[in-house]
Amino acid sequence: MPSRAISHSNWKPSHNPWLVALTVTLATFMEVLDSSIANVSLPHIAGSLGATYEESTWVLTSYLVSSAIVLPVSGWLSTVIGRKRFYMMCVALFTGCSLLCGLSTSLPMLIIARILQGAGGGGLQPSEQAILADTFPPERRGMAFSFYGMAVVVAPAIGPTLGGWITDNFSWHWIFFINLPVGLISLLLTQRMVEDPPWLEEEKSSGIRIDYIGLALIVIGVACFQVVLDKGQEDDWFSSARITTMFCIGVPTLIAFFLWEWFSENPIVDVRLLKNRNFGTAVFFSFVLGVVLFGSTVLIPQFLQTSLNYTAERAGMALSPGGLALMFMMPIAGFVVSTRVDPRLLVSLGFLSLGATLHLMTVIYPGIDFKTIVILRVIQVMPMAFIFVPISTLNYIGVPREKNNQVSGMSNFARNIGGSIGTSLLSVFTTRQSQTHLQTFASHTSNGDPNFQNYLNGLQNAYQASGFDITTAAQKALHAAFGTLQAQASALGFKNSFWVMSTIVLFLVPLPFVMRRPRPGEVRSRGGGH
Repeated sequence: MPSRAISHSNWKPSHNPWLVALTVTLATFMEVLDSSIANVSLPHIAGSLGATYEESTWVLTSYLVSSAIVLPVSGWLSTVIGRKRFYMMCVALFTGCSLLCGLSTSLPMLIIARILQGAGGGGLQPSEQAILADTFPPERRGMAFSFYGMAVVVAPAIGPTLGGWITDNFSWHWIFFINLPVGLISLLLTQRMVEDPPWLEEEKSSGIRIDYIGLALIVIGVACFQVVLDKGQEDDWFSSARITTMFCIGVPTLIAFFLWEWFSENPIVDVRLLKNRNFGTAVFFSFVLGVVLFGSTVLIPQFLQTSLNYTAERAGMALSPGGLALMFMMPIAGFVVSTRVDPRLLVSLGFLSLGATLHLMTVIYPGIDFKTIVILRVIQVMPMAFIFVPISTLNYIGVPREKNNQVSGMSNFARNIGGSIGTSLLSVFTTRQSQTHLQTFASHTSNGDPNFQNYLNGLQNAYQASGFDITTAAQKALHAAFGTLQAQASALGFKNSFWVMSTIVLFLVPLPFVMRRPRPGEVRSRGGGH
């Protein structure tokens, strides 16, 4: 046993760790990109397949539900099947189903292909993170996770722009076909470069009993809850029987799953790891990061399209520079984490900076120009690198290395479910705030209000000066005034949403110091204590 422990501690991958990192990041980037690239193509997909726009949104929902189910159980599947084999199965399934998506001739065929594609895509992110954790020693793990972080945060930013460009210049089928060469290259490189560490091989060979009850509970619970989050706003939440039913099934089932797994001898998801102070706190931070990252990525294009009448492609272009800035900041954050700087301090300063930059977004107004939006977005995303990379590193402190698969699966699930919850709640909050402000503005637009009357007369005179008769000018003035009120109410709704996000993030500033600071060169294989 001692000699085996020594051989385990001295184990190193056969190939250059950075080649391994490049190999696994390739497929992850492809998967994250694909989760956002289809958004702008939905009208084209609906028209091509003879479906309504509402029906076509199941192209997105089916993928998200399937992916969300696989994410938390990916750690268990990696242990049962073998991580390399599981990862290659996920890449092969994702790539093959991308071909089926592109060849689909009906909406049901496309949705089925997307369900299978999501099952493959859901296992890629946590598998990559676990592979990196085992491939790189602790002192170099910060740089490795910064490489992984570039794929996770940059792909959603460029996805809508790339999707719009491909759809406009080719067809929607090609947003799926572009995955084929990337997937094939990833499979070839993974077969050659990636290997399972010896302790993972031992874990697999020791035999694992399947927790059928836990598996059934998480499939039902996550599927129902994800449908609630994705379709709630569209169906007006609990006024819809479907949403109410899904909620009443999903939430109790997820609670039952958590309790079952906590007391199970062979859990699919080892929720008892949350007792580890560092890991439990890091999972919570991953959840919050998902809320802010995905929430802001949805809010900004929504504001640009509804208030400024931007096209989807131009709205995506406003986000892309932010993605590039984040790509630049990730290696810097990775380098700083690799030094002796306390990672908890980095996370705290990251939250402080992120709260301040989110508050900057409250300066948006209906007439804001493209350049200002781009600058605000760039400034807003830069602190995220100093949260994402240290959190990814702190995740593994005090956790036995044979639990790497579980750690990566749970942390990725927390970030993704945070993104789904944040997107849904922020969309509802923004809509309700806009409606409230519109009602307030409307109460001041009566004919008895001298300020409004002067404003309306000014618009009418301008239209008359442009050659319109008095009746048409009056109608146009009223229409323009209402449009202005809507734009202002919408802008205030978005301002309030960013204010709420900034306030929540600022409350998190002191919390990183709840975590234990890792010792220099700490090796987790020596124990899994707290």
